[in-house]
Amino acid sequence: MEQFSSKEIQERIHAYIGALDYVREPKGLYDPIEYVLAMGGKRLRPVLLLMAYNLFKDDVESVYPQAAAIETYHNFTLLHDDLMDKADLRRGKPTVHKKWDENTAILSGDAMLILAYRFMMQECPLQYVHEVMDVFTRTALEVCEGQQWDMEFEKRMDVTVPEYIEMIRLKTSVLLAGALQIGAILGGASQEDAKKLYDFGIRSGLAFQLQDDYLDVYGDPAVFGKKIGGDILCNKKTFMLITALKEADGDTRAELERWITAGTYDPSEKIAAVTAIYNKVGVRDICREQIGRYYEEGIALMEQVSVETSRKKNLLDFVLSLMDRNL
Repeated sequence: MEQFSSKEIQERIHAYIGALDYVREPKGLYDPIEYVLAMGGKRLRPVLLLMAYNLFKDDVESVYPQAAAIETYHNFTLLHDDLMDKADLRRGKPTVHKKWDENTAILSGDAMLILAYRFMMQECPLQYVHEVMDVFTRTALEVCEGQQWDMEFEKRMDVTVPEYIEMIRLKTSVLLAGALQIGAILGGASQEDAKKLYDFGIRSGLAFQLQDDYLDVYGDPAVFGKKIGGDILCNKKTFMLITALKEADGDTRAELERWITAGTYDPSEKIAAVTAIYNKVGVRDICREQIGRYYEEGIALMEQVSVETSRKKNLLDFVLSLMDRNL
């Protein structure tokens, strides 16, 4: 059976999404969708779907519509996230609500969600429709649940580590996991193998998000791709901050809380002071250990998938390459 590298799959699905013919009138509804999908990115979720499918079958082009569905849904969430966050830029370009307006962002986002469902159903083999749509619908709802938890956490100082892990599971991991599970289902995998790939996606997603939390504090901006300390400046409830609040003694916690509640401050001074607190209470090592734990659990799950080890190499290499970012 023919296997494709992640780069080959990435190029193929990028070309497929770029050639999608869904544009109708009015242009004011569809132009922003075309604009968002043309921004590119890693196409991580559709690549995962196609690579999971390729574990079991080699005609990956037959599930391009489902891969496009996952990417369209993901970009819909980014469009609405940008609106909720009042973000000006996405991948270096003006966000839809800045380039057009807020109402356009809402309506074009809604249309993207509908298109995602349409693509997911397109040419989906009848025997898999119910199972695929069940996974996709559950996943889409869980992403919304994760976003709601994230918004609620902004107003709380008592967020626990388990609550945070559940939030990032919903907001980040389930879409990666769902992509893998849908690819496996369409490839004719057993329920057990499809579930193991889903669980592998959950562990990988948790590791990715904790890595982002870690790199925002300790990463190299040139490698990480964005400025360091952004989460600290906006008091984002990350694994790092929540763990520091939990581990700090009375005086150290009070100092951290002073920085969190400070109305005016020098940004570089705040980043340095909060990072020093993280170092003092051992957050760096705690986070690295947790990332390693999720990584190892994920690898163990992949080893249990009943496919030849050699066939898993491309998928494992792709996921591991995403983890090799200056940790």
